[in-house]
Amino acid sequence: MTEPRTMGVEEEFLLVGPDGSPVAKAAEALAASGHDNRESGTGALEPEFMEEQLETATLPRASLEELAQEIRAGRARAQDAADRVDARVAALATSPVPFTGTTVSRLRYLQARHTFGMTAREQLTSGCHVHVSVVDEVEGVAVLDRIGPWLATLLALSTNSPYWQGEDSDYASFRSQVWARWPTAGPTRRFGTPEAYHAAVEAIVATDTVLDRGMVHFDARLSPKYPTVEIRVADVCLHPDTATLLAALTRGLVETAAREALDDVEVTETYPELLRTAAWRAGRSGLEGDLVSPVTWRPAPAHDVVGQLVAHVRDALVDAGDLESVTELLGRLWSTGGGAAQQRAWFAESGGNLHRVAERAVGVTHS
Repeated sequence: MTEPRTMGVEEEFLLVGPDGSPVAKAAEALAASGHDNRESGTGALEPEFMEEQLETATLPRASLEELAQEIRAGRARAQDAADRVDARVAALATSPVPFTGTTVSRLRYLQARHTFGMTAREQLTSGCHVHVSVVDEVEGVAVLDRIGPWLATLLALSTNSPYWQGEDSDYASFRSQVWARWPTAGPTRRFGTPEAYHAAVEAIVATDTVLDRGMVHFDARLSPKYPTVEIRVADVCLHPDTATLLAALTRGLVETAAREALDDVEVTETYPELLRTAAWRAGRSGLEGDLVSPVTWRPAPAHDVVGQLVAHVRDALVDAGDLESVTELLGRLWSTGGGAAQQRAWFAESGGNLHRVAERAVGVTHS
């Protein structure tokens, strides 16, 4: 591509009441705001699996600055809808406060709740999905075959879910643990061709274990709706700047992988079980401990592994004009320690009040 690839971001948010507890008001908020019909565009609002959630989506953008503006606009639009039902929008990947989730009353969601039991009933988790454009499915599969080793690092950058049902999980991303319960979640093997990719998806659907192709929840996949690859590994980011950073690095990964494919750089086979181990470790400690380095496949400080990611995609960042912004956004992220560290700091400052953690997250969501 001579022009930077377009990218789009989908963010899922918690709806919370004045005291920070999740509230089942998504349908009411969407109806009150006039967004109860699905739409596209800046900050388009949609329901998610639970009534305690709203989802926003940006338009595809080539400019990182424009994407950052759209991310903030989407959060503001979600808050506007929530205001109409006396609720707040919080960029929390799990609720710090204990909850009982309410499945959205749509046939497909109710079928999933029946089929998957507690996995579905407890799925009040919020993620961030980044779409990056590809020329065609051949390029898309070539990208998927190459980016897997770096997805755990993206997860570590986004980690924002230390609390689960009122307790500290001891994970930076407990959302990743809850999400891993789904039968198709996680890393994938090398596919080689679009035909092999689609054959794998069809084989999964043919088992009658999932409801349809939409429930093939690979960490990265060909989008079933758009000409993009969709990277689905991240927590929803506490701060909009972190979501912007995540998008820039994801585009850099996709562009780097596409260039390697064009140059016939051989794909190094990486076992899915090793990728799963690296992702588990990223979800456990986030930015505060060691990660598994995709360069050596040995533990290394998170700061070093993130540096390796930036070095890996540096040429793509330079060509897109993103390197300076990524450097600045990373500096801001390191200064706070990320979403999970920020939540734990708020907990300590509040004297152990998880409601206060959720309340403070609302403010940062819109900063």
